[in-house]
Amino acid sequence: MTPITEVEGRRVALSNLEKVLHPATGFTKGELLHYYATTAEALLPHLRGRPVSFLRYPDGPGGQVFFTKNVPPGTPEWVTTAEVRRMEGPARMVLVQDLASLMWASNLVVEFHTPQWTVRTPDEADRLVFDLDPGAPATVVECCEVACWLRKRLAADGIEAYAKTSGSKGLHLLASVRGSSSERVTEYAKELAVEAEKAMPRRVVHRMTRSLRLGKVFVDWSQNAARKTTATPYTLRARPEPTVSAPVTWTEVEECASPGRLVFRAPDIAPRLQDHGDLLTPLLDPGAARPLP
Repeated sequence: MTPITEVEGRRVALSNLEKVLHPATGFTKGELLHYYATTAEALLPHLRGRPVSFLRYPDGPGGQVFFTKNVPPGTPEWVTTAEVRRMEGPARMVLVQDLASLMWASNLVVEFHTPQWTVRTPDEADRLVFDLDPGAPATVVECCEVACWLRKRLAADGIEAYAKTSGSKGLHLLASVRGSSSERVTEYAKELAVEAEKAMPRRVVHRMTRSLRLGKVFVDWSQNAARKTTATPYTLRARPEPTVSAPVTWTEVEECASPGRLVFRAPDIAPRLQDHGDLLTPLLDPGAARPLP
């Protein structure tokens, strides 16, 4: 029988707790659920109000991995949903608003991915994001160099950037913005990516063509498009190890000399939250959002 747990007055079924999901470390589904429960205070504010795309990996990263955007079959009626415009027409998507819905979603074994806008104001982006993706033999070390350049360039326009690991091999930069459509934010992000390539032609490429990316950092500006999503802060990733898309300090970025310095796994996050709190808290303050130039 599937165990039923009460979470904030909601009955949540939690199944297959002993199942190994991240085989490199033997990390189980029970440990995954514990991670999300103990990280919820930091994670939930970055999920609230945003339609969630789930990247599901119910049998681990070696099994079937697939995106779920529509409300999954069997979703409890108490889970908040919202109608969202999509290219193929309106769709109903999940909003993870509280601990109960977080635990229900976590039981599906998912990465959490969110857009750079909220359901309240879908026509206005409130985030700017750069996904820095290294092409071998480049690593996150080179991403950090590029991130520092982009941070200074954004600061010149009055925009403060924050960093997190992708949880894979790269780095994400995020900033709080206001007053612009996703299309305008995408245009601005592309302009800066092109500038970065001109400033660091041996280090940066702004085009997705894989043949151009060997040994360089692809500055992916396209994730600002309204239809696209980015891994949410603190989400686990579908990797052999339970790596996390973890916020990092600029000191950690500036001093990164080896890729392993910016790899964080589920057990690392609670101590980091205790030491630093949520490093991305400023993104949650509407008053800190800045208009694009």
